[in-house]
Amino acid sequence: MRLASFNVNSVRKRVPHLCRFLEAAQPDLLFLQELKCKTEEFPAAEFEKFGYRCHAVGQPGGRNGVAVLGRVDFTVLAEALPGEEEDSHARYVEVAAEGLQAAGIYLPNGNSGGAEGYAYKLRWMARLREIAAARLDAFIPFAILGDFNVCPAALDLAPGSLPATDALVRPETRAAFRAIEHLGLTDALRALHPGERIYTYWDYGPAFEGNRGLRIDHALLSPDLAERLSAAWVDLAPRSQEQPSDHTPLLIDLA
Repeated sequence: MRLASFNVNSVRKRVPHLCRFLEAAQPDLLFLQELKCKTEEFPAAEFEKFGYRCHAVGQPGGRNGVAVLGRVDFTVLAEALPGEEEDSHARYVEVAAEGLQAAGIYLPNGNSGGAEGYAYKLRWMARLREIAAARLDAFIPFAILGDFNVCPAALDLAPGSLPATDALVRPETRAAFRAIEHLGLTDALRALHPGERIYTYWDYGPAFEGNRGLRIDHALLSPDLAERLSAAWVDLAPRSQEQPSDHTPLLIDLA
């Protein structure tokens, strides 16, 4: 089974990129982030042509938004992360498919909104940890894929690319990520590529050509899924095309 994650940075602008990716990579489940459209504006018909059923969770105002595309049957279990009723951001979708459950997330960046913006990021991560703990305690094969907006270690960003005060690398952010991992989840890409500088995001401008990137898109796997992990990689092709997203897809294969 092939799972993938892709922050498209405006789905309606990236339809050609997504269509090419679906045709070439053929993921069984693809989680998208940063749709920047309302639910009803999601261009599902474009992807249905390739045999994908779509479920989008959009947000008014051109912000956030997540979706799942599947060429296997899936059941939507949740459209929001529990734990904070007043949180209206479209950042979470969870599905069941092929004997596993998978959550697609768009974790808050934390650099905007001052102290409260960063506090929201940490609260969101704590809520995500609670969900992951519940799934693991129930022995559910579980995966979390998406844009975590976290560089877990120094290896996950080009030297000098972010100040130590950036929300993506602050000690509290990394500690919150480790707290999720330490429940028993495996970072799929790092499990198979432990010492490599692999990035999933490059700012616009010369950053991609100079490979000054960040690894902020991740796939975390429960122990039973980690045992099935056979491949994990980043597809650079969409980022190298004209008018790309600033992210590129992350893919994993489960035997």
